[in-house]
Amino acid sequence: MRTDSSPGTLPAREHLPAATAGTPVLDVVIPVYNEEKDLQPCVRRLHDHLARTFPYPFRITIADNASTDATPMVARRLADRIPEVTSFRLEQKGRGRALRTVWSASDAPVLAYMDVDLSTDLNALLPLVAPLISGHSDLAIGSRLARSSRVVRGPKREFISRAYNLILRGSLQARFSDAQCGFKAIRRDVAQVLLPLVEDTGWFFDTEMLVLAERAGLRIHEVPVDWVDDPDSTVHIVKTATDDLRGVWRVGRALATGSLPLDRLTRPFGDDPRDRDLTDVPGGLARQLVGFCVVGALSTLFYLLLYSGFRLFAGSQTANALALLVSAVANTAANRRLTFGVRGRSGAVRHQAQGLVVFGIGLALTSGSLAALDAANSDPAHSTELAVLIAANLAATVLRFLLFRAWVFPDRREPTTYDGPAHDGPAHSGTVHSGPVHGGSAYDGPAQDGPAHDHMTFATKAYGTYGTHNTHDSRAFDGTWRDATLRLSPVRPHDTDPGDAR
Repeated sequence: MRTDSSPGTLPAREHLPAATAGTPVLDVVIPVYNEEKDLQPCVRRLHDHLARTFPYPFRITIADNASTDATPMVARRLADRIPEVTSFRLEQKGRGRALRTVWSASDAPVLAYMDVDLSTDLNALLPLVAPLISGHSDLAIGSRLARSSRVVRGPKREFISRAYNLILRGSLQARFSDAQCGFKAIRRDVAQVLLPLVEDTGWFFDTEMLVLAERAGLRIHEVPVDWVDDPDSTVHIVKTATDDLRGVWRVGRALATGSLPLDRLTRPFGDDPRDRDLTDVPGGLARQLVGFCVVGALSTLFYLLLYSGFRLFAGSQTANALALLVSAVANTAANRRLTFGVRGRSGAVRHQAQGLVVFGIGLALTSGSLAALDAANSDPAHSTELAVLIAANLAATVLRFLLFRAWVFPDRREPTTYDGPAHDGPAHSGTVHSGPVHGGSAYDGPAQDGPAHDHMTFATKAYGTYGTHNTHDSRAFDGTWRDATLRLSPVRPHDTDPGDAR
């Protein structure tokens, strides 16, 4: 992924305009499973808080995950009695599945969710969504592990939470402090592009979404929260922990192989110094120079260690050639990903072949320097050899950077422009880009504008033409997914319709 001022798929963040009549700014989703006792007091308390303190229109969506008790009846009763409340039912379990389906269909520009027990103090809700409304951040999360957070819970859950977040930091290099707090928000334009990349449909959904967003360079805002543990929680700790560890392995492997198209999440940052035009300085040059110097320093150290090892059983020319060959392959791979932001396996063989040509030029420089040293001194000291090689490598390094930038990894991206604000209509309207889907099927027709006739009815007072919805295939209201677990094929910037809000 390139981190210079590329236009990317997402538009620049902007402050949300004043809400139009009938369109909520915030949609708070409450995923529930068999919560017939807690659902009504939770929703009424949340509605009362938002009505008193939230300065924008809002909606509360109850997402029922195939409950087997009276939860659906309670949800429908609340939706009938409170204008800002809607109910939604899925016939398949999974908190991640529920969030992805409802968020994908919502027309609100800011999407949030919280657990039904309301363990998090509601005074943190406005600070949570304010950075998204202002355009400062892309996602926001509540953190129970921040210094100023006040948390009441038992030692067992405290240990599990901190251990899990340490695992994320050590394995996935996550920098956010709390992945599991059920108190998060995301901008809709980000969700439309990020959610198709998230594979999990259960409790790991939050973690996977945050890791991918962070790796793509999106801004995540953290809010310290006051949190009181619910002693009646129905979460199965052992099963959830096992599923989470499997998810960590899956996501870590995908990130290591570069198989995730995170470049589709890039956006021009509004006030980032890297976006400012500097006279006679190509875009991204400073960052690439820093990355190249770091990789070059490590490669030189690696080369010298290899040369010293090969020198024990080979002559200077042979040791130099072998050390250069091994270090050149590693250097090309490191610069490919870290300096020039090229991910995935596409073009990797060609890049290595071009890197070997650059290696040949470096070999000629260093071998020539050794030949000149041998001509001047038939038996030079080992330290003298190293000094000459360092000088020759510095010259080869400058030439290598220029060749990498201009020939091996040229920036061939086509400029794209974003014309106008994000689409204000229902999410994913219009034509869906066709292409292979990771489940082996594809949806390449237009988004459905009429109702889909089946078992589940979504309250039309909030979502208008979304109408009814097929619960057996978990398709989003616009027909984007045939199943909630299905992922769309990556959309590259040049494949995106200029009129598409993504």
